[in-house]
Amino acid sequence: MHTITHNEIKSIIKEGLNNSMSYQDYRLLMTELVATKSTTGLDKSEEMVAYTALNEQRMKRWDKTIKVSAEAQEKIAAFKGDITWLLLTESWCGDAAHVTPVINKAAELNPNIKLRLVLRDENDAIMQQFLTNGGKSIPKLIMIDNTSGEVLNTFGPRPNVATSLVKDYITKHGAVTDELKENLQMWYNKDKGQSTIADLLLLLGVV
Repeated sequence: MHTITHNEIKSIIKEGLNNSMSYQDYRLLMTELVATKSTTGLDKSEEMVAYTALNEQRMKRWDKTIKVSAEAQEKIAAFKGDITWLLLTESWCGDAAHVTPVINKAAELNPNIKLRLVLRDENDAIMQQFLTNGGKSIPKLIMIDNTSGEVLNTFGPRPNVATSLVKDYITKHGAVTDELKENLQMWYNKDKGQSTIADLLLLLGVV
């Protein structure tokens, strides 16, 4: 098996950035997909189409209601680097629907943070370099230094608190169930993006 080199990873990321879109374009894409009863990704089943429609509603709500505290706003605004946040996502992904609007709100607070989105299934070469426990979990945020092209850090697929919640449940029940999915949705609704903001501050090193 070919071991990928550092320069090859940089080249894969560069290609991904060339395929990427802005958050605004991604939201327009979501709206179009719902109108045409479609979805991103390789699986175009009715179930995935339904998830995309549900996620469009979630994202619309979060775009309007997410609050970033004055303290967090100041910390993000004070970040001095020059970076791109490259986010791997898909329209059907529940976690992405809750997390992506928060990431966008944070990126908007500092002109030194450029947010770009790519679809996971269309960018498998990147996804393969940023697996979570061997799986293609999304959303996955890759923080890239714009000067050197180096990967500085990653975040995802969930905020740390939600990751622990899922891990504890699987340890106790042995599987991902509908009950867990429901618990997770309730957690996101209650958390209102605050755990994601806390993790993004860690990512930027501005805690």
